[in-house]
Amino acid sequence: MRDVTARRLSRLHIALYRATRGVLGRRLVRNDMLLLTTTGSRSGRRHTVPLLYLHDDQQLVVIASWGGRPHHPQWYTNLVAHPDVTVQVRSRRWRARARTATPDERAVWWPRVLATYKGYRLYESNTDRVIPVVLLRPPAPPSS
Repeated sequence: MRDVTARRLSRLHIALYRATRGVLGRRLVRNDMLLLTTTGSRSGRRHTVPLLYLHDDQQLVVIASWGGRPHHPQWYTNLVAHPDVTVQVRSRRWRARARTATPDERAVWWPRVLATYKGYRLYESNTDRVIPVVLLRPPAPPSS
């Protein structure tokens, strides 16, 4: 899929998700979807993307695959520069802190990622880069 088409479909997905508070757009390719809002690494403007996610009891996990393109998606570059993000799952929104999984964490998550959506195997074969696994956690409370 061309980048322009992907961006147009993404904007439509975001609009439907927001307008219906996640009733429409919450599932895609038989997986749960969230909206991730990052701050532009250069512009400082807010940008939102719909992403497939996995989770455990402590965090949400998203994959910076960009369909196996040779470069990371812009949202990933943004959160590396500015790790404070906003997450929306259905009608619930909250702030989170994003970070790239360590190699050991990625080794634990990657088989689960592949089991969740088979397309990631194709994306992985289409690129030489290591596809980042991103962990999203609520920010730690301020220390006293």
